[in-house]
Amino acid sequence: MEAKAQARHVRVTPMKARRVVDLIRGKRASEAVAVLQFAPQSASEPVRKVLESAIANARVAADQAATAFDERTLVVSAAYVDEGPTMKRFRPRAQGRANRINKRTSHITVHVSQPDDASKGGTR
Repeated sequence: MEAKAQARHVRVTPMKARRVVDLIRGKRASEAVAVLQFAPQSASEPVRKVLESAIANARVAADQAATAFDERTLVVSAAYVDEGPTMKRFRPRAQGRANRINKRTSHITVHVSQPDDASKGGTR
């Protein structure tokens, strides 16, 4: 069972958001939420919200499929940040000039899944 959540046009730069997403990739979902809750980066809040949304989406998908659901077994299988549209703003400078300020946005995507029983076997 896999679920996905996506937040688009988030006002955080993709480079800063990628630093946060790298912290949670491959971890258990409950552990990743705890890491994000106490991470000092400002991008950790929108990433945490997307992760919690993906967990809720997995719960709803399990209810619709009438399968057992245990939140503790969920793993962040994929998490990535894509670049969104850039808002261009101008700031006045000396001698009548203007400098452009780029306000970058991000598209944050998180996939959570339950590991397969076959992969837990270990030996071939």
